[in-house]
Amino acid sequence: MTRTILLALFLVTMLAGCATKENLIVLDKTADGTVGALQVSTDKGSQVLAESGTAVRIENRDTSPSPPAPITSEESQRLFADALQVHPLMPESFLLYFKLNSNELTDESQRLIATIVAAVQRRQSKDISVIGHTDRLGSDEHNRRLSMERAKVVYNLLSAASIAESDMTIIYHGEGNPLVPTADNVAEPRNRRVEVMVR
Repeated sequence: MTRTILLALFLVTMLAGCATKENLIVLDKTADGTVGALQVSTDKGSQVLAESGTAVRIENRDTSPSPPAPITSEESQRLFADALQVHPLMPESFLLYFKLNSNELTDESQRLIATIVAAVQRRQSKDISVIGHTDRLGSDEHNRRLSMERAKVVYNLLSAASIAESDMTIIYHGEGNPLVPTADNVAEPRNRRVEVMVR
C-alpha cells in the first residue's frame, strides 16, 4: 500500500469519528514515481483524486468533498509531519546470484553483502528473510538442498558482518519459485539466487 493511500485511509477513518472537524486528503506519488487514483466519498457526494499534488477537503460527513485543488509538497509535509514519522518503511529486497550448480556467490553479489548490512543497520531491522532458489538444472531433491545451502551461505555472511542470527529467517524453495520460468533442466542464471528481504 502506498504512503498516499495509507494517509488517505487514516484521514477518512478520522472523518467517521469527527463529524465537525475539517479533513484533508492528499494524493502523492509512490516511491517509484507512479500515481494511482483515490475516490473520496461522503453521504453528500464524492470526488476523485487522480493527479499528484492535489487534495480535497471535507468539512464533515454531511457535506460534499471539495473539488481537487493543488497543494504544495512543503504544505503537505508540514501538515502530515506526525503521520509520516510513524509510517513504516517499505521492505528492501536484494538479489544475490550464484555460480552454476554451486553455493558460491558471483563476485558482484559478494560485494552486495556490505550494501545489505548497511540497509539493516540504517533501518535497525529485526526482520530479515534469507530465501534460497535454484534454476531447474538437476533433480528436485538436489535443487532443494542447493537452495538451502545458498541461503545458509548468505545467512552466515550476514551473521559474520554482525547481523544478529535471531533477526534472520532462512527459507528455501529449490527450483519451485523461479524468477524466470523455464523448461526442466535449463540453466538460467537469474534463477540461481538468494533474495534477502529487509523489513
